[in-house]
Amino acid sequence: MTAYQPPPLADIRVLEFAGLAPGPFAGMLLADYGATVLRLDRAPASPTTDQLTRRKTSICVDLKSPAGLALIKKIIPRVDIVIDPFRPGVLEKAGLDPTNVLLRLNKRLIVARMTGFRRDGKYSHMAGHDINYIAVSGVLSLFGRQGAKPHAPGNLMGDFAGGGAMCFVGILLALLARERSGFGQVVEANMVDGSAVLATMPRLGLKNEVWGRERGANMLDGGAPFYDTYETKDGRYMAVGAIEPQFYAALLKGLGLGSEQLPGDRARREDWPKLKDFFAEVFRKKTRAEWEVVFDGTDACCTPVLTHAELESKGYDQRPAVTLNSTPGYAIQEGDDDGRPAAEGQGIGCEGSGWSEKGLKPGNGGEDTLGTWMGWTKGRHYIEENGGLVWKDAARL
Repeated sequence: MTAYQPPPLADIRVLEFAGLAPGPFAGMLLADYGATVLRLDRAPASPTTDQLTRRKTSICVDLKSPAGLALIKKIIPRVDIVIDPFRPGVLEKAGLDPTNVLLRLNKRLIVARMTGFRRDGKYSHMAGHDINYIAVSGVLSLFGRQGAKPHAPGNLMGDFAGGGAMCFVGILLALLARERSGFGQVVEANMVDGSAVLATMPRLGLKNEVWGRERGANMLDGGAPFYDTYETKDGRYMAVGAIEPQFYAALLKGLGLGSEQLPGDRARREDWPKLKDFFAEVFRKKTRAEWEVVFDGTDACCTPVLTHAELESKGYDQRPAVTLNSTPGYAIQEGDDDGRPAAEGQGIGCEGSGWSEKGLKPGNGGEDTLGTWMGWTKGRHYIEENGGLVWKDAARL
């Protein structure tokens, strides 16, 4: 049996200012790989819809209170990472300028700043959401059917992939750099640049045969008959990605078709629309379950489009984004609180499934974290005032 090894970030401490989506997602990823994450909620506390909270704790602090700021400044020397989810200028206005205050308090500190728009762009002081960030990055223009308006792909591309995940990567890079230099730094991530990098292939392909046409008319965005989704007899869907000739041949075999039966040639773009209509008719002849029996185990690149509700009902286990064989991330089952990384196949939700999360009530568990990190006790080192924690000596001023 392999000896237990702690997760790779087991000794890392993170102070996460409460925010929406990308910041909490970056903090959750850090927690999944062993970091201790303390969320800093604003006082007076109000209910939060944040669900990206597994393995985190919380304290409430009033950023406008001198005694509250004093508490934060006492914590900073003992943490490795601060996650700043605010619009430009908020931390500076609060008296917590990353360069002139935070890094002077802790030279090894990594301050990860997550914004939507670029900090130096014309939109830098505007409010926005995922749809706006991917719009000005050029990415939104890629999504949608031919002849139709751009279609927002939820908030996955900006908030999570181009935002929180990219911020997580930046933090890891800064931790690597700190190992060599001994110094922390400010990490600036934004969802415009993050989503634009994710769209590198289509951007570079705009001048070739892969992405050179309007959205919805290219090979990989639903334009090709061999790369699309098709409705089945029971109103569900199958996904087809049979790009290579040998995979396309396997698709035709599963559909019970010979090339002579097809109304066109896959190599001729002008034949794509009638091929798609033809395949659509064929797929509607059987249920999704029947097509699964046909295609499972084949190289036809044809799979069911499963919903989250279906996956949950079948007990599909959610796992960490990547598996590190020697130092895996946490994957805690219900009732399993030993803090060890999970064995293969275990889920990572705090409730044991990864399908639900109770969230984190502002103020829950954070005082225990302060005790572990700082050795503090309430009443001796800090007290509560107006719903927020404050440094005791400063509170007397």
